Amino acid sequence: MRVFVTRQMTARVEAALASAFDCTFRRDPAGLTPAEAAAALADYDAVLPTLGDAFTAEAFAGPVRARLLANFGVGYNHIDVAAARAAGVAVSNTPAPELTDATADLAMTLLLMTARRAGAGERLLRAGQWTGWQPTQLLGAHVSGKTVSIIGMGRIGRAVARRCHHGFGMRVQFFNRSPLADPGLPAVQIADLRAAMQADFVVIAVPGGAGTRNLIDAAALAAMPAHGCLINIARGDVVDEAALIAALEAGSIAGAGLDVYAREPEVPAALIAQERATLLPHLGTAAEEVRDAMGMMAFDNLLALAAGRDLPNPV
Repeated sequence: MRVFVTRQMTARVEAALASAFDCTFRRDPAGLTPAEAAAALADYDAVLPTLGDAFTAEAFAGPVRARLLANFGVGYNHIDVAAARAAGVAVSNTPAPELTDATADLAMTLLLMTARRAGAGERLLRAGQWTGWQPTQLLGAHVSGKTVSIIGMGRIGRAVARRCHHGFGMRVQFFNRSPLADPGLPAVQIADLRAAMQADFVVIAVPGGAGTRNLIDAAALAAMPAHGCLINIARGDVVDEAALIAALEAGSIAGAGLDVYAREPEVPAALIAQERATLLPHLGTAAEEVRDAMGMMAFDNLLALAAGRDLPNPV
């Protein structure tokens, strides 16, 4: 079976793939264009794509040889799943348990960095501008005992909530598209998004896609208190970036911690200029054992296709 791997994988994953299939490993860090995606679909039995690869409806318009897109990642909003199905191409993803914990850990990293202004402090020190300890230097916010609102109480949202509750004694509230009878810890579900935004910290953990694009808009941001901090570890386009920049510039929220952006890898200059914004380059699952686990899940889906078995992780 001929398999096209669109980005470099870990050594363990590439060795497994090469042992089982006739693989082409692409080394370009840029995502596939729709034309390049179309060529891959025409030339290979399966493709292992990831975030940034443009498997749009246009990519499926020509001849299609591929039978599977074994996506590397939980999110698959870069794939037009309806167009894939219409072309006879299955889609799978990699909801590895390790991914949930790694992403929740990264959410806490951003929350703490933003609250305590750690990014600004590091920039100050590295620039040689630190003149010593001062009683009022870079005053941030205390985290323990504060209120956190989780927007999207799925696997990752619940993992973030557990860390906030058990690790920092935070009061947890959440907004979810459907009622959640048992969140697994003391937490209050709030039916209205704007009401849920009224918290010391707001963590965005909803799935990406058309249904959540710009969910956190100017009105939602306006509902946050002036001391509130917004953390996004979901998808970049869940937050209206222009509205977020305006809120930061106006001082209507205290800070933002972001690991994702609407047009990655592009990050608006006005956002980069914000000293109260903590900006990371999409590090949510960037631990080798996590990427190994994700890659091996994609590998298992490819093995299932080759053996004619049901896919372990269809979407």
